[in-house]
Amino acid sequence: MPSSKPHSLNGVIFDMDGTLFSSILNFARIREQLNCHADIDILDFISTLDSEGRQRAEQVILDHELADAQQSQLLPEVKAAVQRLHQANIPMAIVTRNCQQATAIKVKRNPLPIELILTRDDAPAKPDPSALLHIAERWQMAPTELVYVGDYKYDIEAARNANMRACLYAPQALPDYAHQADHIIRCFSELPSLFPSYVKYPHLKSLTNKAALLCKHGTSPMCCELLKSREEINSNLRD
Repeated sequence: MPSSKPHSLNGVIFDMDGTLFSSILNFARIREQLNCHADIDILDFISTLDSEGRQRAEQVILDHELADAQQSQLLPEVKAAVQRLHQANIPMAIVTRNCQQATAIKVKRNPLPIELILTRDDAPAKPDPSALLHIAERWQMAPTELVYVGDYKYDIEAARNANMRACLYAPQALPDYAHQADHIIRCFSELPSLFPSYVKYPHLKSLTNKAALLCKHGTSPMCCELLKSREEINSNLRD
């Protein structure tokens, strides 16, 4: 069952394939080419190979990912939802199991106002929480202030491993692991509702981020009052 995380959400991290962008990766074909059993994670399987086998397997995956990248498109309502969060000054990032090369192509084909992107070349692949925790540290936020949005069980597991909220994007039938998520959205237009105060008061985020930094260094009691007001607004909107 999802754990109780009462903190207000102040940032969002996205999975990429099947969440922001379309993907037609044929994992069955990849497994067939690698002789990888269906019950074994492909990246875990590759890690068990010798140097020559690993190099060949990585090339097979790269070829598939690059071909997929050339056909990627934004999924429905993604652009509008991300733009709305951007206008509300919500920090956003992407964590993907894709390689850097394929990710760069997809991002170039489908531009979004998201600059912080970590691939499997930058950090251990999900469900390892390292990439998510790195972003939390970079943003100077507690993991409980962040939500990770994805379409697969590894996304939920990664979020839970990082002590972040897990949001499952499930536009089709709910998978059997859906109950593990803290939030479920069937359409991307539902995503901004997880940030009610910032969407309703778009300038609140930038102001309170500055206030938090000043308050952290004991600069001004007024900053602490502003932070208190933010929490009161969040509380009222949740009631």
